[in-house]
Amino acid sequence: MSNEIKEFWEIRLKRVQENLLENNFSCHLVRDGSEARSLVLRELLPDLKPSSMAWGGSATFKDIGLYQELKDRQDIMVMDTFDKSRGAEAALELRRQALLADLFITGTNAVTEQGFLVNLDMIGNRVGALVFGPRNVLVLCGRNKIVGDVDQAMERIKAFSAPANAMRLKKKTPCVKTAYCHDCQSPERICNIWSITEKSFPKGRICVILINEDLGL
Repeated sequence: MSNEIKEFWEIRLKRVQENLLENNFSCHLVRDGSEARSLVLRELLPDLKPSSMAWGGSATFKDIGLYQELKDRQDIMVMDTFDKSRGAEAALELRRQALLADLFITGTNAVTEQGFLVNLDMIGNRVGALVFGPRNVLVLCGRNKIVGDVDQAMERIKAFSAPANAMRLKKKTPCVKTAYCHDCQSPERICNIWSITEKSFPKGRICVILINEDLGL
């Protein structure tokens, strides 16, 4: 990464961090995915001391190795919502139980310059956890998720994140074939529930980790 690009992102991410803090989020700025993983494992988990833990859909969570580190923890009750081995009904029930976890870890579709989180969900477990339920929420955010405002966030999600995620999840939707949103009526449509989080309540309940690296979708 050239010095100019590095400096650009350091300045921009610092501004977003300041606005997130102003909006009552807790926020950490890290150099890359490795540092984000270390921050969670060595500082945030020991500080929060959760007795139970769960997560929502997040490619970043897997990409930086956190899922692999956490899924087999014995000292914390882990609700592994990525594990579909017990069938669809059991997986859905586990997602319901995850809304009462002490700690919920997820990604975000976009973060605006003003420090708002913007997300679009299929069944609502991820945005539901952001809104209410888990005592604490950790949000992993690569620098590629930063946008100017809510309109740009929605455009990013519809034009890129949603089709790309539908491809990743192997859904039977028109966007998988065309790479753009059709506002479809498919039963496997993943674009169902919008969430805009302008402030964290209570203060500090949602912690955003800004990562100076392109990660996730």
